[in-house]
Amino acid sequence: MNYKIVFSDIDGTLLNGERELSDFTIKTIKEVKEKLPVVLISARMPDAMHHLQEELDIRELPIIAYNGGLVLVDDKPISSVEIPMDSLKAIHQFNTENNLDVHLSLYHHDEWYVPQTDFWSNREENNTKVSPQIKSNAEVIEKWTSENKGPHKIMAMGDEEKIDKISDFLSENYKDKLHFYRSNKNYLEVANKEISKFSAIQYLLDHHYKISTKDTIAFGDNYNDVEMVGGVGMGVAVSNARQEVKDVATKMTGHGKEDGVAKSLQAMFSL
Repeated sequence: MNYKIVFSDIDGTLLNGERELSDFTIKTIKEVKEKLPVVLISARMPDAMHHLQEELDIRELPIIAYNGGLVLVDDKPISSVEIPMDSLKAIHQFNTENNLDVHLSLYHHDEWYVPQTDFWSNREENNTKVSPQIKSNAEVIEKWTSENKGPHKIMAMGDEEKIDKISDFLSENYKDKLHFYRSNKNYLEVANKEISKFSAIQYLLDHHYKISTKDTIAFGDNYNDVEMVGGVGMGVAVSNARQEVKDVATKMTGHGKEDGVAKSLQAMFSL
């Protein structure tokens, strides 16, 4: 098969143990991009992806952010699907009325708001190399309501049992409207039910590249990668991937922290 485009998840898939791009991965992707586009696809916000694009010398290429909620070409949105404001208000109300004190990070395009500087905001800032703005959830809700926009992503962070309560609340009330998954025991990531990484890939291929999904390679590791890895022509799971991802993958590669993506690309394209 003559593959025409590569998509790669970032966290858990492309980055090494220091959550950085290894020299080998940078070298490999620079070589691959001379043959075909390499597009980053992530739950991250765009600003947390751009510095990686620059290191890989693919800054001019599209990106898919927020698990498919935002697709950018030439830094301009060609697809944007937000979480309904009533869902955000309900999550905030549940968090407040039950005194959970779960940290809710709110994202829209390149806006990232945190209610205060704390362990969770510092951890995310360190991981993503992006600094948040400090504004209470209630203030952000008021601001976005007046601007007629909603979040592309909500990230709930906190103690495992408190995240369990948020997850149970969403399961009982919003499973038909929202995607929500645990990226780890302390993180719950929320997006609009209408989107996924695979739906965003299909949109980008149909509206920009005019490429069939069967001519596409994608790498992933987590629950939000299952549909993508199972839907493209060549879905590759890193060895540290969730079993659900491995079950739908066309093939396996090495650990994400040990250049698994780069090693697979080297073999595929005889680099």
